[in-house]
Amino acid sequence: MKRCFWCNESNPLYVKYHDEEWGVPRFDDHYLFEMLILESFQAGLSWECVLNKRENLRKAFDSFEPEKVISFDEKKIAELKADSGIIRNERKIRAAISNARIFREIVKEHGSFYNYLLTFWNGEQIRETGVVTSPLSDAISADLVRRGMKFCGSVIIYSYLQAIGVINSHDTDCFFAQK
Repeated sequence: MKRCFWCNESNPLYVKYHDEEWGVPRFDDHYLFEMLILESFQAGLSWECVLNKRENLRKAFDSFEPEKVISFDEKKIAELKADSGIIRNERKIRAAISNARIFREIVKEHGSFYNYLLTFWNGEQIRETGVVTSPLSDAISADLVRRGMKFCGSVIIYSYLQAIGVINSHDTDCFFAQK
């Protein structure tokens, strides 16, 4: 089976992510929050690094339950900074906490984060490859930044939209694109 060029086939986690998750539309709020936090942790790192630490991040961030993350205090931040199983960047940890608050506000305002995304997008999967930003990622990023979110530039949001299945960027010769 031919996969996208970026998929490290020697890493079973990466192969599973590519084959079963990346680009598959999934829009429940819990997943949307998890992926938003994971994508923000990717800034300056490879996705493979984040993916390899995903389970540890999931445990450290209370299964990515926004209400739990919102309640993280200085003691919890110190714990996270000491946890060698996760990405220990303090700015990213603090951003995850404040982004959880903003995520919650967006859900209250729109009923779900998916409904929020629909204010920018018509709900039909976009097929494109070879780019790292788009007018869609620019618009969503600008609005999230306006609301106070951190680590949510257009490149990160574009990666996020690919991950959750808004954008299908599988290489044209990838088996997934042939489905």
